Amino acid sequence: MKGLILSGGRGTRLRPITHTSAKQLVPVANRPILFYAIEALRDAGITDVGIVVGDSGDEIRAAVGDGSGFGVRVTYLQQEAPLGLAHAVSIAREFMDGDRFVVYLGDNLIADGITGYVDSFRGSSAEAMILLARVPEPQRFGVAELEGDRVVRLVEKPEHPPSDLALVGVYMFSARIFEAIDTIVPSARGELEITDAIQRLISEDDASVSAQVISGWWKDTGRLEDILEANRIMLEGITRRIDGTVAENVRLEGTVVVEAGAVLDGCVVRGPAIIGAGTTITNAYVGPFTSIDRGCTVRNAEIEHSIVLQDTRIEDISVKIESSLIGRECVIRPSPLRPRALKLMLGDHSNVELL
Repeated sequence: MKGLILSGGRGTRLRPITHTSAKQLVPVANRPILFYAIEALRDAGITDVGIVVGDSGDEIRAAVGDGSGFGVRVTYLQQEAPLGLAHAVSIAREFMDGDRFVVYLGDNLIADGITGYVDSFRGSSAEAMILLARVPEPQRFGVAELEGDRVVRLVEKPEHPPSDLALVGVYMFSARIFEAIDTIVPSARGELEITDAIQRLISEDDASVSAQVISGWWKDTGRLEDILEANRIMLEGITRRIDGTVAENVRLEGTVVVEAGAVLDGCVVRGPAIIGAGTTITNAYVGPFTSIDRGCTVRNAEIEHSIVLQDTRIEDISVKIESSLIGRECVIRPSPLRPRALKLMLGDHSNVELL
């Protein structure tokens, strides 16, 4: 089997972060979301991986390379415009060369991996398998209607969902999916929907389409709150490691990772938390569920339940920053007047003076 990771979307729900960076490279627990997808495929025994890229293709190529660092071989497939998931799958027809394959959306996370589901599909005669999860807001997703374990209908982001079973961003197909894609037309939002192609397999081709409801957690990280929740969950699984310099006046509580080259002085870090390589934390408090990337400075400030990207400076802030996603090379510093609370989502290269 082969793998296909879709990384061509523009990430409009995460702007302004995604004005300057691919949404699949936003870090969760200090590692790009895309890396988890590659590793999930590798762990399922899939080493031949195609990555569909769009406008941010150069950035993704630079981050992933040829895949050898992950133990896979990567082929990049350029999508000229974000014309829908089915369109992204269709451009991989030649790459798949008739093989069965797994499609993994590059901004999704499945904590327990996909190995068991891939093994099940390998051993079946199904033309497609979809993974489902029960969600409180099914209207945000493609939704499945089942009779027993048989899929009878799929609807993309319905106003009145027929169930609470959302399609997880992992699909498994035989080559027949390409024939189904060839017969569908763009939806009302101008995209070729993968749900329409799977529905065509069900209703017109009478193909076997199976479904499995995942037991662990899954996150579509397209929104700020979902990225922060994914960061929280991934940090819960880290192992304490101190490779940087920690002064005697530092208190580390719980599970904390301090990367090589980081320097902590006169601070409290309460885990789970990660302090990236080359980052300096001075006279500060870093609270639980916080990931601070490499090359950052946090001085005379408090932050928790947040993600801070590389080379950002947070200095002399008298109120706690929380539930925030802060981009690369930002500067956050005080102004004469200050609010009582902060909740930030800042794009790369931002410079904020607090009033």
